[in-house]
Amino acid sequence: MSRSAPELAALVDERTHEVFTLLDAWRGDVEDALRSDPKPAEIDGTVADLVLPVLDTDDPRFVGAGFIADSDVVSARGVHFAWWLGPLDDNPVLGATTVPTRLDLSTRGYAEYLRDFRSLEWFRVPATTFQAHVTGPYVDHLCTCDYILTFTSPVRSAATGAVAGVVGADVAVRRLERDLLPAFLDADEPVALVNADGRVIVSTEPALQVGTIADADTRVPCAGAPFTVLVRPAVHRG
Repeated sequence: MSRSAPELAALVDERTHEVFTLLDAWRGDVEDALRSDPKPAEIDGTVADLVLPVLDTDDPRFVGAGFIADSDVVSARGVHFAWWLGPLDDNPVLGATTVPTRLDLSTRGYAEYLRDFRSLEWFRVPATTFQAHVTGPYVDHLCTCDYILTFTSPVRSAATGAVAGVVGADVAVRRLERDLLPAFLDADEPVALVNADGRVIVSTEPALQVGTIADADTRVPCAGAPFTVLVRPAVHRG
C-alpha cells in the first residue's frame, strides 16, 4: 500500500513529538534541580542521569544531548555546558568513540563559539519565544562534522521566570533518514521533507541532496513540527 503525503506528514509529527516529549521531561527535571542553586558538578550529575541512558544504547537516536545554562545560572559561574556526545564514527574533530563522552569546551579553539552562542538559532529562538524549536539541517562543525537537526526547549528559572538555558538533543540527518526513508519510498511520487526555509532533510528525489532549497506545487505541512512534505519536489529557482 502506498503512502500519501498526509500520512508521511503524520509520521514526521509522531517522530518529532517523541523528541519534544522527552525534552519536556528533561526540562522539568532540570528546572527542579536549579531551584536549589546547584554547583556545576551537581547540575552535571542531574543532566548525565537524564541523557546518558538514551545515548548509551546499541542504536542511539541522538548524537548528542544535554543542558546549556545561560550566564550566572549555575552557581554564578557564567555559561555552563552540560552536554554529552554519543558514540561517534571517526571524524576530523573528535576521532572515533565507542561510549558517550562529555563535550569539552575548555580548549582555546572554542573561545569564539562560547562568546557568541546566545546568538545561535538553537539557543536564541527558544530563549526569546519560550517555545521548543528545531534548528537545521546544518553541518555541525563543533562535533560531528555532519548534517544534524538540533531540538531545543527553554528551561526557566522558578525564581524569576526568565530563561535559564535550554535542554536539547542533536539528531543526525542520516539517522532520521534511516527512520523515514522506507515510508517515503512507499509514496507513488517523489517526495521530500523540508524545514521552514525549504531546506531538504529527507528526499526520494536523487537530485535533491540534504540542505538543498526545494519547492513544489503540492505542499503538506506537518501539524506538530516546523516541516513540510513536498510532492514532486524540485530545486527552488526563486
